[in-house]
Amino acid sequence: MSGLKVEGLGFSYGAKRALDGVSFDVAEGAFCALLGPNGAGKSTLFALLTRLFTTAEGRIEIAGHDIARSPRKALARIGVVFQQPTLDLGLSVRRNLRYFAALHGLAGREAEARIEAALERLGMAARADERARDLNGGHRRRTEIARALIHRPAVLLLDEPTVGLDAEARRAITGHVHDLCTEDGLTALWATHLTDEVRPDDRLVILHRGRVRADGIARQIAGEAGLTDRFLEITGGPE
Repeated sequence: MSGLKVEGLGFSYGAKRALDGVSFDVAEGAFCALLGPNGAGKSTLFALLTRLFTTAEGRIEIAGHDIARSPRKALARIGVVFQQPTLDLGLSVRRNLRYFAALHGLAGREAEARIEAALERLGMAARADERARDLNGGHRRRTEIARALIHRPAVLLLDEPTVGLDAEARRAITGHVHDLCTEDGLTALWATHLTDEVRPDDRLVILHRGRVRADGIARQIAGEAGLTDRFLEITGGPE
């Protein structure tokens, strides 16, 4: 069964075509890297997946729910980590998560149990009472991922989640999300423009100028040339 399915998705900003016939599906429990250069359409796709934008072109299904027909059910099954940080820097890690839990109707012992579990899962339990502004970039991202897990989503969407982080922090964050897929059965769509964030066994979709240019297992798409060279070949290199 697909955790996430996109069929024939299209979207335009006026005369500019942002997405054109985008189709792919991600199995339950799979990590899928959505790789594309800046301007490829990744953020537009995420806006449609989270219903910030809507379109009459194509279909989106999240954990078996059509987002156009059953938007509340579909959106309830996703967790999102946006490219821009969204933590309240004046609040502690725990209070940021508590506020998010309340938005999902969770309170009391149930909320606290989920908060503790999410923080533990992301290695942030020891920092639960620190203010978000006192955390480094990697720990802030871990907090945002922990927050996105509180309502127990089936699908986790991450839009360029490692922007601004150093190499060590990027490896740690990608590792955490891979673990969520393999150990917890979460379906993840990880948008990036960095080929070194893609593992050889990852499912890979390459998006360029609003169209899917490659779809498969990363090592097979990379071939003998390696993923970086293959990516540059597919996208035409730096623009």
